[in-house]
Amino acid sequence: MNHIVLGYDGSDFSVQALDWALDEAELRRLPLTIAHAWQWPYGEAGAEAKAHLCKAAEHVLWHGAECARSTSSGVRVETDLYEGAAAQRLVELSKSAAVVVVGSRGLSALPRAVVGSVAGYVAAYADCPVIVVRGPGPLPVTTNRELIVVADEEPDASVLEFAFGEAALRQVPVSASMDLTGWAERHPGVRIQRGEDHAGAGLMVVGRKRAAWFGGAPALLQHAPCPVAVVPEA
Repeated sequence: MNHIVLGYDGSDFSVQALDWALDEAELRRLPLTIAHAWQWPYGEAGAEAKAHLCKAAEHVLWHGAECARSTSSGVRVETDLYEGAAAQRLVELSKSAAVVVVGSRGLSALPRAVVGSVAGYVAAYADCPVIVVRGPGPLPVTTNRELIVVADEEPDASVLEFAFGEAALRQVPVSASMDLTGWAERHPGVRIQRGEDHAGAGLMVVGRKRAAWFGGAPALLQHAPCPVAVVPEA
């Protein structure tokens, strides 16, 4: 997996997701691909208006890339402009990504409940873990907040592997309600806390099969107090 992918549309939600994606790219020492998609729904009609919309999309993507480069000079920033559905493009990019990061909602005139349709679709169908960043508002301080594993008593190994990997990168403990003795031996540098208290969580991690995907917007994504990582299960 050779890059971090960010879905970006210029909304406050995606600007906050940009901060998380930069952090993820820096910790993993991977380049960041900022992706923006646009669509013209009127076929061949209105060529001038279509060209204007394309220019506007180019500007949104340019602005996101400039914000990323000015914020973190140590991360290589690449861009991906796509004419078509944003959700489908992000799922396609997920095939080569370590992580996809999206805001919980975007600029759509038809918001879908609390979690946007793009975020829900990508989390449900991506080939890699997807981090959904809720906002706008201050993000948890990722250098000193707990990492919470949300799963049943027998979570899929891929869920725990991602959780422990993130904990090791961020030097924070894993908190879970189940016994993780075997995982402690595999990850001796990660401290484990037992319990179900999610207060102070920096990131909640859940397996996709257990997230009750009805239309791509499970309750966890709507009500979590922090970003949520949705991990494809084997």
